[in-house]
Amino acid sequence: MLQIRKLQVENDYLAKDRGMFLLFNSGSKKGGNMTTVEPIRNLKDLHKLEKYFAKKSKRDLLMFTIGTNCGLRISDIVALNVGDVQGKEYINIVEQKTGKHKRFPINSKLKPMLQEFTKDKNLNEPLFTTIFGNRMNRFGAYYILKEAAKSINLSEKIGTHTMRKTFGYHHYRKFKDVAMLQKIFNHSAPQITLRYIGIEQDQIDDNYKNFIL
Repeated sequence: MLQIRKLQVENDYLAKDRGMFLLFNSGSKKGGNMTTVEPIRNLKDLHKLEKYFAKKSKRDLLMFTIGTNCGLRISDIVALNVGDVQGKEYINIVEQKTGKHKRFPINSKLKPMLQEFTKDKNLNEPLFTTIFGNRMNRFGAYYILKEAAKSINLSEKIGTHTMRKTFGYHHYRKFKDVAMLQKIFNHSAPQITLRYIGIEQDQIDDNYKNFIL
């Protein structure tokens, strides 16, 4: 009976922001306008979020760091088990959305974080669990991100795609290689990638700012 009550409380906790998740993370059309989430463009804001998570929760910091350093969808992040990352040089997954295989190296920032976080954990248990011991889902992840953004007064529209878009935005800013990002994201065209990571909007904004009659 206690376990049933725990599950009910957890479901209520994770579902309370589901409506906002669908609005700001998936995008909604109303009157011809599209509302969508944005990348974190300012590195100072990114570091503020990391400091916030570092004080609050090692789990949340690791989830956020994986998202911004690997560019995974949240569905693939929460699907990870301890055995997928513990003692590994590479992460190998089958993407939840596309069914495609994805393999990428674990960078020097993530390695010690993963080693510390997975120490003494069973290989077959979820990497990210809720306060009730169940696997984290995307609604719970969205709630965590939204609360963090609110706490540091972040102005961007934040959702779980923000982590993936942030990875793409700063990857492009560093390497200027849209073809590589297109492959990483499995997009069908480079213009889709530029629009997704917010670069296209930046270019439009710059054009407006520099066009004066």
